[in-house]
Amino acid sequence: QVRLVESGGGSVQAGGSLRLSCEASGSIFTINVMGWYRQAPGKQRELVATITGEASINYADSVKGRFTISRDNAERTVYLQMNSLKPEDTAIYYCNVAGLSNGSFGLRLPYTSWGQGTQVIVSS
Repeated sequence: QVRLVESGGGSVQAGGSLRLSCEASGSIFTINVMGWYRQAPGKQRELVATITGEASINYADSVKGRFTISRDNAERTVYLQMNSLKPEDTAIYYCNVAGLSNGSFGLRLPYTSWGQGTQVIVSS
């Protein structure tokens, strides 16, 4: 079982910054992709940014140039630095991690795990 603990959400005025963190723990063999998604009220969950183990990064067009994703492999943590926040960035932000876990009898089992979500509110 792989567990994710998120932190760093909160309320900020437009133009401000926040930094989200997500730490993975549990029966982890590898962490391949780490990412952030968000879900605004009445909308579907959408991708914000992902980063692979080789540091290949993908951003949603709406956050390019404002958000920066990074990861610390030793700490099994992914970060999302959010600058120049806009009211439309208001959402619950979810961490997502995928890789291989340590299963029984030495098996390596694929997993994908979600964090509990952290609220980000940007006021105008």
